[in-house]
Amino acid sequence: MFSYWENKHFFHCDLAVVGSGFVGLSTAIHYKKKHPKARVLVLERGVFPNGASTKNAGFACFGSLTEILDDFWQMTQDEVLDLVEKRYNGLLQIRKNFGDKALSFKHNNGFELLDEQLISAVDQMEDVNKLLKKIFKDDVFSKVKKPEKLGFSDQIKVIIKNKFEGELDPGKYMDSLWEMAEKLGIRILTGISVHEITEDEGRILAESNSGKESMEFVANKIAICTNAFTKKLWPQSELVPGRGLILLSKPLNFEIPWKGVFHMDKGYVYFRKVDGRLLLGGARNKDFEGEKSTEFKVNPKIKSHLEKLASEVIFPGKEIQWEMEWTGIMAFGPKKTPLIQQVGKKTFAAVRLGGMGVAIGWELGRELSGLLHKM
Repeated sequence: MFSYWENKHFFHCDLAVVGSGFVGLSTAIHYKKKHPKARVLVLERGVFPNGASTKNAGFACFGSLTEILDDFWQMTQDEVLDLVEKRYNGLLQIRKNFGDKALSFKHNNGFELLDEQLISAVDQMEDVNKLLKKIFKDDVFSKVKKPEKLGFSDQIKVIIKNKFEGELDPGKYMDSLWEMAEKLGIRILTGISVHEITEDEGRILAESNSGKESMEFVANKIAICTNAFTKKLWPQSELVPGRGLILLSKPLNFEIPWKGVFHMDKGYVYFRKVDGRLLLGGARNKDFEGEKSTEFKVNPKIKSHLEKLASEVIFPGKEIQWEMEWTGIMAFGPKKTPLIQQVGKKTFAAVRLGGMGVAIGWELGRELSGLLHKM
């Protein structure tokens, strides 16, 4: 039961954004900057964004060598280069707009560990560097000269360095978005489960998470920014959820001989050090079907694989004690490029970030807000 005042002031807006992750908040911010007098409302099911924005590993990356090589099998050369450029420019833009200090951004480079199965990628490194020079004006990838100093297992034959990558704190990035949204006068309502959108009429049917209150929001324009959870609101979409597991160790009782962000297995496995701990995640490729899920559960097969990598490859012979584990849900589809599409007379969707929300969320929101402006 709502009051006259609540009905009068809080259920009608110029733009309603469903989803308060990186893309949702970026969309709201860019739109509000263009339309300072517009009433912009963001609706979120969870206390925090429900997908992967504050559940990711904090990699400010755009793709490892083997991941980019793998992309060439699925996409054209121009599509691969365009995607890399979008990711890299996206990272530059968030650093420019929020500042490295606010993001806790550290330019500690990216690295990829290659075992016997993937070592052939080194033979194609020079060709990839030549292609990427159009974007970076310099070589991106190079071999680490003394990889043994980093202490990894002898299963690792070569380590490739990416000098254009770094790491950040996704919680601080989200905090920066919240702060900017608040200053602009954007309303964010959490604990709201959206059940249905009438794309042509601008109506949103929702209820409180307790289920005790049903409500209807009316907006001149709607932006669907729910990524992996989009099928519920846009059943025709070809999105496939992809769950990602992250493990965080207890503080390590030995010195970590490396810094930076690390990838293995064509980018499916990733790790870094955080506050004297090991953060290790990924390995979705060990059970693709099992990880096509929007349930926040831990896959024991993948957890076991990651734990084995930690004790046998990353810190061989060391005992690692784990303190935390969590999952984030990403969205994938037939193509790796992000998807922006009009789905009704008053509704657009911006989804399918492919696990690169940190890199492309801000610029995807800018692009979506521009389309909403023209609607």
